[in-house]
Amino acid sequence: MHHATPFVLISIMHLNIEIKARCINPDRIRNYLKENKADFKGTDFQKDTYFNVPNGRLKLRQGNIENSLIHYERENQSGPKSSQVSLYKAENGDILRNVLLNALGEKVTVEKKREIYFIGNVKFHLDEVPGLGSFAEIEAIDKDGTIGKDRLLEQCEFYLNAFGINEADLLTDSYSDMLLNQ
Repeated sequence: MHHATPFVLISIMHLNIEIKARCINPDRIRNYLKENKADFKGTDFQKDTYFNVPNGRLKLRQGNIENSLIHYERENQSGPKSSQVSLYKAENGDILRNVLLNALGEKVTVEKKREIYFIGNVKFHLDEVPGLGSFAEIEAIDKDGTIGKDRLLEQCEFYLNAFGINEADLLTDSYSDMLLNQ
């Protein structure tokens, strides 16, 4: 049986390799990013509402920078995780949030303060999550299939070393899982 590629099914689907870690020293990472001419996109105050869905995770992100409905399936493991992401830009989030809450119900809501930086195709987040603490995320993104998983993994490892992040600081769970497990 012939299966269509995921790229045909959803126009904005791309491969991400993502690392999340506890961040003992956000200033070290911030300074590295500034010294290496990272593009600072600003500080986003985000509310992520997760909905009850049968497959993967569905969240509505409402922020002053990023506003999207995001569905993703991701491996739960420490270190680099790959995920298939489908994303829909959602400008009027409150109406959409109410529709989805009525239809699916709320699983959990995560609020955070997030600094967003880019170096090339790699996105960096410095997060403050009330009740959980400080975190850093490294997200290597292949939007059109030209970079490939191996190179994305190399990029993640490079920045892990540059930031001095230890294996012990790597997280398996998402913020939503961490809050649900408290």
